[in-house]
Amino acid sequence: MASSFLFTSESVSEGHPDKMADQISDAVLDAMLAQDPASRVACETMVNTGLAVIAGEVTSNSEVDLAQTVRNTIKDIGYNSSEMGFDYSSCAVMVTLDKQSVDIAQGVNEGEGLDRDQGAGDQGLMFGYACNETDVLMPFPITYSHRLVKRQAEVRKSGALTWLRPDAKSQVSVRYEDGKPVSVDTVVLSTQHSEDVDHATLSEAVIEEIIKPVLPADMLTSDTRFLVNPTGRFVIGGPHGDCGLTGRKIIVDTYGGSAHHGGGAFSGKDPSKVDRSAAYAMRYVAKNVVAAGLAEQCEAQVAYAIGGAEPVSLM
Repeated sequence: MASSFLFTSESVSEGHPDKMADQISDAVLDAMLAQDPASRVACETMVNTGLAVIAGEVTSNSEVDLAQTVRNTIKDIGYNSSEMGFDYSSCAVMVTLDKQSVDIAQGVNEGEGLDRDQGAGDQGLMFGYACNETDVLMPFPITYSHRLVKRQAEVRKSGALTWLRPDAKSQVSVRYEDGKPVSVDTVVLSTQHSEDVDHATLSEAVIEEIIKPVLPADMLTSDTRFLVNPTGRFVIGGPHGDCGLTGRKIIVDTYGGSAHHGGGAFSGKDPSKVDRSAAYAMRYVAKNVVAAGLAEQCEAQVAYAIGGAEPVSLM
């Protein structure tokens, strides 16, 4: 790899349609686990104009008001008016959840199947990664992409910029020299907004109230570019602008492209699904290696066969 290069990662806000779907799937999961910790949940969500659909496979003794759980999640995100293109109180909610396959269950349940211990809910490969570029032992580009959309949500919910709306995306391009981040080259921040703000006002406010308070001053140069709403307008957003699906932001949810990915999503899956639990475990391994000062960066991989209690490989 060249001694000097640019690397880019992106993130999305809680109001992005795909991330809305992730949060709804996790809200259903959390509600079921709260009542029945042994719940087996694989919940997928689709959100579109005026509609939220949850589907998947569930085995649980919980009694959850699923439609209300969906609406509460959308309300917390901030879609509370038809003027935003989506309203938690009036949207349609469809529920189609089946029971987990008995063939899968016998491989996962302890004391059943060929392996008597609790087994993996599916086959697959999972990665964990850590590095010393930030205080959270994550790569710089994805860390600050996340912090930008988090700041956007904070400013929006505080009422500091009343024209902000929930849907937003960030992207940070960082210059590396000899493998170390040395400066921010380009920041892209696209945020949904109301009709009553012009682009110049919006751009200045986003730079001063969202971007500059987040990015380290010593990483900004006179050549750093700030691109705010590059199309010039972002009024139509959220599920009204794009259909959202659970599991479409797997790189945002992990390392922003800085490490490998096994392909499995996290949201809506209980811990028996190794797509989630094994990826978390590998992050724990990698993070502790770096935190202990044993390496500047670490990547770990594990793989499972469905129903197997032990990994088929570990690297």
